[in-house]
Amino acid sequence: MNREYHKWWSDKLQRDMELLIFGHAGAKVLVFPSRDGRFYEYENLGIVESVRHKIEQGFLQLYCIDSVYSETFYCGWAHPAGRVLRHIAYEQYILDEVIPFMNRQNPHECIISHGISLGAYHAANIAFRHPHLFKKLAAFSGRYDLTLNIESFSDLLDGFYNEDIYFHTPSHFLPNLTCGWHLQHLRAMDIILVIGAEDPFLQNNQEISAILANKGISHQLIVWDGRAHRGRYWRMMAPLYL
Repeated sequence: MNREYHKWWSDKLQRDMELLIFGHAGAKVLVFPSRDGRFYEYENLGIVESVRHKIEQGFLQLYCIDSVYSETFYCGWAHPAGRVLRHIAYEQYILDEVIPFMNRQNPHECIISHGISLGAYHAANIAFRHPHLFKKLAAFSGRYDLTLNIESFSDLLDGFYNEDIYFHTPSHFLPNLTCGWHLQHLRAMDIILVIGAEDPFLQNNQEISAILANKGISHQLIVWDGRAHRGRYWRMMAPLYL
């Protein structure tokens, strides 16, 4: 299996960013790590190995990118407005640097946005905001409203709210989405949301599912037994849903 390490200075983030590529051809999978994850998390959790057969047969090529969560939503010393601005810079890094890099590496027309845990939020947020860039979304164990307080999971914006937060919160901006072009691309996307029946964000996933259904956007909401919010579950999910 082809494995490549890449690192470059990001103009958008003004820091070095790293990523790993697995595979040589096929649909390109943009992989966002979990809250504490780095670009090597997907490999370390054994999820790459779980889809080895699809990678080696040329069906999938993974692009496992790094996170900047400690500089965005988990940067406790920064004002929430600054946290979301850093998140927006991260999105621009993906749009202006990572995706063009992926397209230079592999001309396949399909890009899949994919993430686990907090990475599922990033995968869904960028796919819902820029649906013309993605053919598929596969989000595992995600939360799609970072302002919620549930169990030990707090509002990551500390009660602060502005337009930037609105437009980066799928639970908030999707209900008011009326742009025909945007909806057309969302309706053409293969959308899979996977969540555990005991996951604290099950209701949030159900709300997103209801919003999509109301907009005529075909999708799957798949509920697993238990909390299903660990590497061993994601290793089982990836071969099924990627």
